Amino acid sequence: MNLKKNDIIELKITSMTAQGSGVGKTADGIVIFVPLSAVGDELEVQILKTKKTYAYGKINRIVKPSESRVEQYCPNFSKCGGCVYRHIDYNSELEIKYNRVKDAMERIGGFDGLKINPVVGNEGVDRYRNKAQIPAQNTENGVQLGFYANHSHRIIPCEDCLLQPEVFKTAMDITREFMNSTKQLAYDERTGRGKLRHLYIRYAEMTDELMVCYVVNGNGLKQEDVLVKALRDRLPNLKSVAFNSNRENTNVILGAKNRTAFGSDYITDILCGKRFKISPLSFYQVNRAQAERLYGIAADYADLKGDEVLLDLYCGTGTIGLTMADKCKELIGVEIVEDAVDDAYENAGINGVDNARFICGDAAYAADKLEAEGVRPDVVVIDPPRKGCDSELVHTISRMSPDRVVYVSCDPETLARDLKLFSEENYVIKELTPVDLFSRTAHVETVALLQREK
Repeated sequence: MNLKKNDIIELKITSMTAQGSGVGKTADGIVIFVPLSAVGDELEVQILKTKKTYAYGKINRIVKPSESRVEQYCPNFSKCGGCVYRHIDYNSELEIKYNRVKDAMERIGGFDGLKINPVVGNEGVDRYRNKAQIPAQNTENGVQLGFYANHSHRIIPCEDCLLQPEVFKTAMDITREFMNSTKQLAYDERTGRGKLRHLYIRYAEMTDELMVCYVVNGNGLKQEDVLVKALRDRLPNLKSVAFNSNRENTNVILGAKNRTAFGSDYITDILCGKRFKISPLSFYQVNRAQAERLYGIAADYADLKGDEVLLDLYCGTGTIGLTMADKCKELIGVEIVEDAVDDAYENAGINGVDNARFICGDAAYAADKLEAEGVRPDVVVIDPPRKGCDSELVHTISRMSPDRVVYVSCDPETLARDLKLFSEENYVIKELTPVDLFSRTAHVETVALLQREK
C-alpha cells in the first residue's frame, strides 16, 4: 500500500505506545499511530504524515468502538497535551500500564518470566494532583490561562482541569480577572516582553493549606496588594502567596529566587505520618495518597529490621528516606542540590529524626566518603529522574555491595535498561510493583527489588 497524506483507510487498533497512542497495521505491515484510540477500535483513519515503514493518522470515524471505550466528560480532552486515557475505562488503563512495564522488561532488559505484580490503582482518578504549573498567554480576549496543546507551545484555554482540585479553578479565575482588569500582559517568549509566565499552585491535602505562586519575568506584578486581597477574600485556606523571578529565555519554568508577598514561605503536608515543608522549589509527589502506597511498597522491599544503614540516593528533600528512618539504625541521604539538602535536614528536625545525615554531592563522591569512613550501606534506595541511572552509577552502587537495592522509577524503559546493568553486577531482580500515580496520563511509576547474590 502506497500511503499518502490525507488518505482514508480502515484500521483496527491492536496495541498502545508508551505515550498512549493506539497502534494498528495495514495489510502490508505499515504501522499506523493514532492518538485517542483504544485497543479493539475499528476505525476509519485519515493519514496525516507518512514515513517509509510507519505513518501517523487521526480518527476520521469510529466504525466499531472498543469495549473499553467510555464517555469522557472533560471539555479539554483531545485538545490539551495532558490526559491520553480519559476515553477508556480505568481497568483497561491499568492493563495498558502493566503491559508497558512488562514489554520494557522483556524487550529492553531481556528479562523473561520476571515477577511483576498488578498495578496499584488510584482510588480517585480525578482531582488528585496537588500541584499545577499553568502557563499564561496573551490573546485577543486578554490574558488566558490553560495548558499547552500536545507537542506545541500553543495554549489551550482552560477553565478547569479535572486532574486538579476545584480550588485551583478559583485561583485561575482570580488571576485571569486581575491580569485583564489591570491590563497587564503575559510573558511573550518570542519578544521577551510581558510579566506573567506561569501561575503555580501547590496544595497540602492533609492540612488543607494552599500556596499560590506567580512566576514572573521580573520581580513581581503591578498592584500586587489588589491581587493578594482578591486571593485572600476568595480562598479561605490560603497560606502563602509568593513570586518567583525568572528572567531567562528558557523553557525551564522556575527561577532560583522567591519572594513571599503574603503569609508563610511554605506550606506543610503529612506523608506516611511525617510532616514535610513545601516551598515553591521543593520536590513533593503530586499525588499524596498514591505516594504513600509507593513509599509503603519501597519500605516493604527495603525490609529493614532496625540495625541497618540505609542509603537514600537522589534523596531530594528527604521524603523517601525519612519515611523509613524509624526502621533503620542510620539514614544517609545523598543529593547534589544544596538547597534540597538544607530542606532535608529541616524536615528531619521537624519530625524528630535524629539518626539521619545528608551528604551534598553525587553518588560517586558519597561512595568514596563512606568508604573512607568504613561505612557500608545495607540497603540502597534510588529514585532517579526520568533518564534513570547510568553504568557508572550502577557500578558505584554495586561497589558498595548493599544486600538490597530498591529502585523507584518513573520510566519503565530506563528502568529496564538499568536493571539489566544491575543484573550484570551480580544483582538478582526479585520482583516489580507498578503504581499508578498519574491516572489518565501515560506515566507509570514502578518499584523494583534487587537482591545481591552472595
